[in-house]
Amino acid sequence: MDKVLNRPIRVLIAKVGLDGHDRGAKVIATSLRDAGMEVIYTGLRQTPEMVVNTALQEDVDAIGISILSGAHMTVFPKIIEEMKKKGITDVLLTGGGIIPDGDMVKLKALGVGELFAPGTTMTAISEYIKNWAIENRNFNNNGI
Repeated sequence: MDKVLNRPIRVLIAKVGLDGHDRGAKVIATSLRDAGMEVIYTGLRQTPEMVVNTALQEDVDAIGISILSGAHMTVFPKIIEEMKKKGITDVLLTGGGIIPDGDMVKLKALGVGELFAPGTTMTAISEYIKNWAIENRNFNNNGI
């Protein structure tokens, strides 16, 4: 039997650290909402702990980190560490921004999902999240 969506996919969009450029995060948030997802946007200057705690409180299917500051090799591993501490094993950690290809490979090896470079279509991002959620999250529970 094929998995079906009987509730909207819930996505947390966050900006971590001192990265003050949030236009891209807001565009992504709006695009994901337009694609039928529930989006929680945390705003600027979040810590990895704040992001993971919000993800738990909001029962999200995916966490999307927008990063332009160059701190991706610190931010993503810290979020993964926090997710492991809290026992979050079935939530997608994805993101995008200015991340060199070599660093993308390293981050994916740590458990980060697809990372999106500038110029990626909004459809590609929303389809990736949707397909991941269908394959990895339980949408068939009664009451959800």
